[in-house]
Amino acid sequence: MESPVVSTVLSFQERLARPKGRPIRNRMASARVTDEELKTLEAAAQVEGKLLAEWAREVLLRAARSSKNDALFTEVVATRMLLNNLLGPMAAGQTVTQEKFVEIIATVRDGKRNAAREVMRQYTDAEQKEQ
Repeated sequence: MESPVVSTVLSFQERLARPKGRPIRNRMASARVTDEELKTLEAAAQVEGKLLAEWAREVLLRAARSSKNDALFTEVVATRMLLNNLLGPMAAGQTVTQEKFVEIIATVRDGKRNAAREVMRQYTDAEQKEQ
């Protein structure tokens, strides 16, 4: 059963009043897009049930605030390194000793940030070639 819709009439002043503590958004960050790109952006906003402006603001801020040295991405790359370093010898029929395992873990720990930067660079280069 659907709940009834409650309608509230706001005065002009109430409509203009902004929530306390929220700064006024009086600047614009814009980009020119093609008709096809606009349709893609509008569809993405619609999937999340948001207006394009609201969705775009959130996406831009999230991208601006995210670090290129994202810890989660770095740990995913580290996991990939660990699997590659363990599964390679195992696939060749070799036994991975405790000492070798400790060595692999140390290698992954020491090299994961550089490896994550390299993987990110590869993705960025590939994206730029596609455009």
